[in-house]
Amino acid sequence: MKLLLVEDDALLGDGLRSAISKAGFTVTWVKDGKSALGVLESGEFDLMVLDIKLPVIDGMEVLRQLRASGSSLPVLLLTARDSTRDKVLGLERGADDYLVKTADMEELIARLRALVRRSGRGSGTLRVGDLALNLTAHTVSRNNQEFSLSTRELAILQALMDGVGRVVTRSQLETALYGWNRNVESNAIEVHIHNLRHKLGSDSIKTVRGVGYTIARSPA
Repeated sequence: MKLLLVEDDALLGDGLRSAISKAGFTVTWVKDGKSALGVLESGEFDLMVLDIKLPVIDGMEVLRQLRASGSSLPVLLLTARDSTRDKVLGLERGADDYLVKTADMEELIARLRALVRRSGRGSGTLRVGDLALNLTAHTVSRNNQEFSLSTRELAILQALMDGVGRVVTRSQLETALYGWNRNVESNAIEVHIHNLRHKLGSDSIKTVRGVGYTIARSPA
């Protein structure tokens, strides 16, 4: 997945590029709005992480021109501005998500993956042990047996497989499912996990009590 990172702070940009690359994205990093618009004209991307306060052309203007061109490229605004008004303004102007720079890096990665899923731009097959998730056909198989999963079950399974080898928190799973909309039932995640275990096997997903859930690299 190709990601355009637009961030003028050299230290932060380097850290973001490293972390996002390790999460499996191919990152192109530019440091001002004019460069961002130029790169967008010449290349195809799956999503963009955009700072608001940029030199030459600010992020809001980049976003305005992007949407005026008819592009539906998913955009996550990453900014130091944390007021509700700033968030509403960014979303009204065409951003798909909004995150404050003090947020945890794992939350950023989870939100990026959620944007890719919602946009339908993800492709390929994820494999963990004997589990296989086809991101194009939206099918799941284990030991060559195919299973029928709901849209939300698929989203949770993908988030867990994306995070193979580490614990994925309940909050991260909620973000993967609902994005900004947190008006969900308190036990929704637990219900989906229960259904996944029923379909894929009780050993498919492990609970880390008080933290979240994980899929081992080699399920039993």
